[in-house]
Amino acid sequence: MRRRLYEIVHNTNRKDKPGYIYTIIIVTASITSILPICFKVQPFWMPRVELYSVYILFFDYVFRWMTYDYACGKSAPKAFLLYPLMPLTILNFISLLPTLGILGSQFLVLRLFRVTTIAHYSKSMTYIANVFRKEKDTLLSVLYIAIAYIFVSALVMFACEPQSFDDFFEALYWATTALTTVGYGDVSPVTVIGRLVSMVSSLFGIAVIALPAGIVTAGFVQEIDAAKAAKNAEILADKQQHQVYQED
Repeated sequence: MRRRLYEIVHNTNRKDKPGYIYTIIIVTASITSILPICFKVQPFWMPRVELYSVYILFFDYVFRWMTYDYACGKSAPKAFLLYPLMPLTILNFISLLPTLGILGSQFLVLRLFRVTTIAHYSKSMTYIANVFRKEKDTLLSVLYIAIAYIFVSALVMFACEPQSFDDFFEALYWATTALTTVGYGDVSPVTVIGRLVSMVSSLFGIAVIALPAGIVTAGFVQEIDAAKAAKNAEILADKQQHQVYQED
């Protein structure tokens, strides 16, 4: 029973019609449940539709929890303890709480996290998650470098241009926008040293932004190629098996 539920919920077989229908239902419920955020004045029927969608997503959460031992390949007790502690699972769960009345209206913004439910059923999002998982050390290294540079450049600017910044946080804000090459222009340096730091930050920011983008893009292409190779191998295996049946 649980094995069959796992096959349907995780859609392990592309030719399995119940699994495909289940995926359509969950993706539709995820999108429908966040529609109220798009309206200032909601139609009278929208809260009820949202509530029904949240019930569907809640049952999906329970079903995934019940079958997680099959998905991760670990023993049942350990798998059942690990599932609620996973970051994506935590986001899935807390996104349901405002509509269920467990959290107050001030937490309604958490409904946005219901989009993360689609990650379980979207191949593209799965590929990206795999890339971040494999390249996390490299990406974290780039992040550490960026944070360190932001802090140092903010210190330099705050020391050299005290008239331009009311506090150190405003200097951090400027350093972040300069590093990301956004440069809103609401705060700008006026001294020679400040402008030199600004130019260096802009040039350094191009490299900092381009590096993780290249890593993620290359990893994404590798994931797609690996998925295509696995699919081709599966098709070839099916053809060979079919030929064996015909020969018999």
